[in-house]
Amino acid sequence: MNNIEFVHLHNHSEYSFLDGACRINDMINWASETGAPAVAITDHGGLFGVLDFYKAAKKKGVKPIFGCEVYFAGNRYNRDAKSKREAANHLVLLAENKIGYKNLIKLISFGYTEGFHYVPRIDKELLSEYHEGLIALTGCIKGRVASLIGENKYNEAKEHLHQLAEIIGKDNIYLELSLHGIDEEAAIMPRMMDLSKETGIPAVATNDCHY
Repeated sequence: MNNIEFVHLHNHSEYSFLDGACRINDMINWASETGAPAVAITDHGGLFGVLDFYKAAKKKGVKPIFGCEVYFAGNRYNRDAKSKREAANHLVLLAENKIGYKNLIKLISFGYTEGFHYVPRIDKELLSEYHEGLIALTGCIKGRVASLIGENKYNEAKEHLHQLAEIIGKDNIYLELSLHGIDEEAAIMPRMMDLSKETGIPAVATNDCHY
């Protein structure tokens, strides 16, 4: 059996409706067969696959990490956006413990009941209230930090990162780096690394798995 030190922290199962095709049992079997100690589930805007994921992981002796790629808006009550892309950016939240899992449930619930516009959205106000026990990854190129860097707005990206760090804690946030052969990702990578060095906020490599 191979020994895999890399832990996949950004994965979309079939519960990322219309945007993911990774079967939960296949994900867990892969982790078990390769010796990966843990694997995360981070479906878009919901926790619908968590129970199946937990059962499969426990059966195979793999540590399950519960998470969600949430939709993060400037104001969850604002309905002015004309498209899903305008409505919110992406942000990955991982539960560090039981408190974090309960807070993740609350955030997702409020995203549907208070913030829904194209997608279930949360905002800084909600995250400030329910951040305990959560770890944040800044997300893919649709995350706010990456999007601002892609628009050559480095200082705005840094300010947004500082705001997130103040909310969730500097020890609980990571700049997310991914390379999938997408030009936009390669273009922002050097500036993302500059931002990590300048702010002292560490980077984490992910492979945003959908298929």
